[in-house]
Amino acid sequence: MLAYVIRRLFAVAMMLLVVTLTTFVIFFVLPKWAGSDPAYLFAGKQTDPASIEGIRQKLGLSDPVLVQFWHFVQGLFAGRDYTNGADVTHCPAPCFGYSFRTEQEVWPLLSEAIPVTLSLAAGACLLWIVGGVSAGVVSALRRGSIWDRGAMTVALAGVSLPIYFTGLLSLAIFSYQLDWVSGEFAPLDEDPAQWFQTLILPWITLAFLYAAMYARLTRATMLEIMGEDYIRTARAKGLKEKTVIGRHAMRSTWTPVLTLLGLDLGALLGGAVLTETTYNLPGLGHLAIESISSKDLPLILGVTLFAALFICVANLLVDLLYAVVDPRVRIG
Repeated sequence: MLAYVIRRLFAVAMMLLVVTLTTFVIFFVLPKWAGSDPAYLFAGKQTDPASIEGIRQKLGLSDPVLVQFWHFVQGLFAGRDYTNGADVTHCPAPCFGYSFRTEQEVWPLLSEAIPVTLSLAAGACLLWIVGGVSAGVVSALRRGSIWDRGAMTVALAGVSLPIYFTGLLSLAIFSYQLDWVSGEFAPLDEDPAQWFQTLILPWITLAFLYAAMYARLTRATMLEIMGEDYIRTARAKGLKEKTVIGRHAMRSTWTPVLTLLGLDLGALLGGAVLTETTYNLPGLGHLAIESISSKDLPLILGVTLFAALFICVANLLVDLLYAVVDPRVRIG
């Protein structure tokens, strides 16, 4: 098991390195090749050539690509100094650089948005796992019943309706008409009641979409598994039905569910763009939209790297859970 964990950790580290290099090249090298110097994005097009050159020197934009990348990676772990003659600016670790628009450090902006996205993703994930998997299992065990047809109809509606539709509809009903949900987002440690009140609709909206997919996936997987030989053998041995379902059938059902969970949860932790924009939540998705609109390259780079980090970590956790659910995975 230890060797398996080490292999997975090494693979994640290499993946993050490749993603970091690729993202850095996209945001800071390709614009130069396209004739758009990042220094102009930082200073504005009306700045004189001397100021532009000073910005290039301070940000290290004139250095070779590998040198720029090394300074960027070094800044993530040890901080970085931006120097232009006597003008020295220290950016403490983890240093993602400075926003082109506000000239603030990128890391504080990210650290403010991460708890919002984490709260949204964690709450919605809990709802869709409990609701979606439970509905899928019951539908498979009661195949053809009214419950099965009703649950799959709701699941089909959940998959078909986009978040911005269900989100705006829920806002119109529960916020604007009934006034059950109102106010701006508040951190959990400051006002737990307001935190819960502002997140309950986003949780339900997001969970409705994902629970529908998980219900359909769980039902299809469970129907296939219930026809396997080892399930019939377990029943022939006289095991109780709840033991057959819980200990044998569900163990195999969790494998595709965990695969999908790793991708979905990692993507959500990187920023639920539509949900955060619809409900005006100041998370990573909302921050990404604002940074893209203003062409704020360091901020876009920071959000992208965090999204990649969350996806890699989520997939690492899924790989480790694979080894728990199916011990044969550890051998591969």
